[in-house]
Amino acid sequence: MRRGAARVVAGMVGFALVAVPGTARAQAREPDPGGADLSVRMDVSPGRAQPGQPLVYRVRVRNAGPGDAVLPTLTVRVPAGVDILNADVAECRPGRNAREVVCAAGADIPAGSTGEVRITGLVRPGARGPLPASATIFSEVVDGRPANDSVRLLTLVDEGADLAIRLTDRSRAGRTVTMGAVVRNRGPRAVRDALALFRVGRARLVSAHGARCLPRPAYVGCRLRTLGSGEQVRLSFAFRARGRTVTAEASVYSGDVGDRRPRNNVARMTVR
Repeated sequence: MRRGAARVVAGMVGFALVAVPGTARAQAREPDPGGADLSVRMDVSPGRAQPGQPLVYRVRVRNAGPGDAVLPTLTVRVPAGVDILNADVAECRPGRNAREVVCAAGADIPAGSTGEVRITGLVRPGARGPLPASATIFSEVVDGRPANDSVRLLTLVDEGADLAIRLTDRSRAGRTVTMGAVVRNRGPRAVRDALALFRVGRARLVSAHGARCLPRPAYVGCRLRTLGSGEQVRLSFAFRARGRTVTAEASVYSGDVGDRRPRNNVARMTVR
């Protein structure tokens, strides 16, 4: 897991994360008037996970006092269907397994302090919901109100879509190379923001049909029409080649709708 930059939020000292053997709770007893009332909250964005797309967990902690929290430890567990990419507090470290992030403060946390950590994950293409995540805050001092020391969150997973692209109809006449492409959505969700990218080395785009395409220095980008479930769109291109061989790579993706079968999002072709 990559380590992000440390930060202090609303007066809470930065977490110093260590791998701890567990998060055992202190034995419940009468509230300690000098103890700390810790609480933890968690939300997720987006509210409905998309297969193959990022998911951000925001975990916020607070010490309502009246006393300081002694060396508190925050433990966050993400679902099995989510791969952790990073946490934005540098001291946070992996826990006992790849699904756990543990942050342990290196100093006591004063009453009234708050703080947060954002954990970014990637939803696996095959993930099925709901996805359970949890966060627990634990201090070495008894918390008279332990009910808000833990939180559990369930996230539904959208069905997503299945975009696919293949290259077809290659031909060459002198320096002019033509080729076609077929983009298909096998559903079940409609895709309204599909974008196809074509990389053809040093070849220059002459014409494109079937979509609105714009040449860029390293690729040609094509904005596709809305593709409903089971629909497809055909594209055709002409390029001016600068060498004997033109190697083309095409990819298709959506920024809003997840894709459950990403392997067919890329196609390659060589024209000589």
